[in-house]
Amino acid sequence: MSESSPLALAQALIRCPSVTPEEGGALSFLADLLAKAGFAVERPIFSEAGTPDIENLYARIGTSAPVLLLAGHTDVVPPGEATAWSHGPFSGAVADGMLYGRGAVDMKGGIACMLAATLRFLEARGPAFGGSIAFLITGDEEGPAVNGTVKLLDWAKARGERFDHCLLGEPTNPDALGDMIKIGRRGSLTGRITVHGRQGHVAYPHRADNPIPGLLRLASALLAAPLDRGTAHFDASNLEFTTIDVGNPATNVIPATAKAVFNVRFNDGWTAQTLGAEIRRRLEEAAGSAVRFSLDLQPSNSPAFLTRPDAFVERVADAIEAETGRRPALSTTGGTSDARFIKDACPVIEFGLVGQTMHEVDERVAVDDLDRLTAIYSRVLDAYFSA
Repeated sequence: MSESSPLALAQALIRCPSVTPEEGGALSFLADLLAKAGFAVERPIFSEAGTPDIENLYARIGTSAPVLLLAGHTDVVPPGEATAWSHGPFSGAVADGMLYGRGAVDMKGGIACMLAATLRFLEARGPAFGGSIAFLITGDEEGPAVNGTVKLLDWAKARGERFDHCLLGEPTNPDALGDMIKIGRRGSLTGRITVHGRQGHVAYPHRADNPIPGLLRLASALLAAPLDRGTAHFDASNLEFTTIDVGNPATNVIPATAKAVFNVRFNDGWTAQTLGAEIRRRLEEAAGSAVRFSLDLQPSNSPAFLTRPDAFVERVADAIEAETGRRPALSTTGGTSDARFIKDACPVIEFGLVGQTMHEVDERVAVDDLDRLTAIYSRVLDAYFSA
């Protein structure tokens, strides 16, 4: 295997069955290569009651600033039925210019490109390149995200590690390599509404209190007016009901309770606390004295955040444009990622592969995209340590 070939590296990682929370050999593979390249490598394991123990990796070469952090995760979601795949989900097979396998896009392919670019950079520049490169890789991004990046960052901070910028290799491009850099992420808040009634016979409604009309009234109040109109870098916040449940198998019984769950993806005009207060205000106003309800807002570790465009963002955008001919959009769309934790340690942006097949059967990436992403990361490293 060529140690600077992104295809060979991606194949080797895909062949490690690292379905959360299993390490599967992926971190061991990275640790061996990074140590061979001169990195000081550590493998902390974190635990918390009610969650699986998680292995993580931290590696650094260099002792001076600036420190560029390269981050990602080697854990993957389950492949589903292996027989549904055109090629084995952990085979790393190549067919018609595409690399197949769970994690090809999300995000073992991106890690392979980061590693290949770093190895090439060190081969060309040597260990005295005027700064430091650190890898922060977790095995708990697709799982509870409790014993992974958030604790790994705390562990690194306690040791005195400091970072100037971070590049996270999540798949950010919707259609083609070069489409999009993520410079922030929306926050996420989940809530549960329970409307309390009184059970009774449908033929005698005066003896019961049907909670369903009350739940519909509250749901309509949350959806009646937009939460906001968006901000400079974010779309409008969006509330979606994900389930409405009465749990009533009988057609002649008025139920005692009706429940609904909603999720809000919110912009930087809100915090989880201010948004929760606004939701509660709307519900109380709509309920008045007629609807008895309770609201349970789930704890949120997903705030909205923005990395304001600066020279680092421009360097990455310049590298992308030089290799792809596209000037990437600066976006805050999509779901959450471990960038929500990293942003407390240093400015973080995300750029990786095309995400169309992530989490799907036959997850795959174009081999050419692996080569081009490696070239982009190489340009970023050269520019970062030449500034």
